[in-house]
Amino acid sequence: MTLEKRYPATTRVGLTTTIPVEVVLAAGLIPVDLNNLFIADPLALARVSQAEAAGFPRTLCAWIKGIYSVTLQHRISSVIAVTGGDCSNTTALAELLERRGVRVIPFDFPLNRDRDLLKGQMETLSRALGASWSEVERVRARLRTIRRKLQELDRLTYEENRVSGFENHLFLVTSSDFNSDPDRYENDLDQFLRQAAARLPREGSIRLGYLGVPPIFSGLYEFIESLGARVVFNEIQRQFSMPWAEGDVVDQYLKYTYPYGIRGRLEDIRTAIQERQLDGLIHYTQTFCFRQIYDIIFRESLPLPVLTIEGDKPGKVDSRTAIRLETFVEMLKMKKGDSWL
Repeated sequence: MTLEKRYPATTRVGLTTTIPVEVVLAAGLIPVDLNNLFIADPLALARVSQAEAAGFPRTLCAWIKGIYSVTLQHRISSVIAVTGGDCSNTTALAELLERRGVRVIPFDFPLNRDRDLLKGQMETLSRALGASWSEVERVRARLRTIRRKLQELDRLTYEENRVSGFENHLFLVTSSDFNSDPDRYENDLDQFLRQAAARLPREGSIRLGYLGVPPIFSGLYEFIESLGARVVFNEIQRQFSMPWAEGDVVDQYLKYTYPYGIRGRLEDIRTAIQERQLDGLIHYTQTFCFRQIYDIIFRESLPLPVLTIEGDKPGKVDSRTAIRLETFVEMLKMKKGDSWL
């Protein structure tokens, strides 16, 4: 059976988080990051309510509930569920989606970062989707062109101060699936880079790093900039863009820090602190997520002040978080000697 007959070009495959997207594209399929589909939905909060009406408990991560709702709402027929290296609730979500008629393809990132285990997972995924390994590498070479441009966007953020924290976030976070169309994504990126390169440097005396998963609430970056600060490092979003070229496609996903232990993330953050001359760190945690425990390790291991903020459901930045951000930035200004700003 040919690939075209098994998987029509219009077939979309949902992703519960960043996975080796090269495999999906090599199979002639359309990747859809379900997180981005959820949070970009004008009715994102309603999607959470829909899942709760279907029986999801209130005390469960809103991202899981959103993924469930948009998968059914958009009639995504196949989902690659990362059951190792991401959310601990994905396994149960995957089983429920199967009961709803969705084809679920599991994928595990090995916690110990074992190369053979990871390659085995990628080969299993390739067979499940009908992609050849040589085609996967060909797609990887194609995507490297886009990934290099994302590195330039990141450099314009922290080195030349011509890209805002939100713009940086938006392009990097959507590199998980390249907005389901790498060619169109690259065209949009090219246009943006031309515009950004012609800008005057942005102002903002306090340079911040953003740690953790992308925020579920809106307006965070804009509010931070209104305080005279800028996010010049988006940790996980940058990891989505895979800003490294050495080795093969397996090496690429071995260097991806998010699915593995905390050590790799700490090394990446420490490098960013020095390279980007950060003044402070904002650690975003999602309500009811096990990764909240990592906040203890960040505070014990990193050399900069850390403000931990928590998000629950989609919506604007709440007043309590806004006050805490304002106080944090003012403290950093005083520490830096910029209290007059």
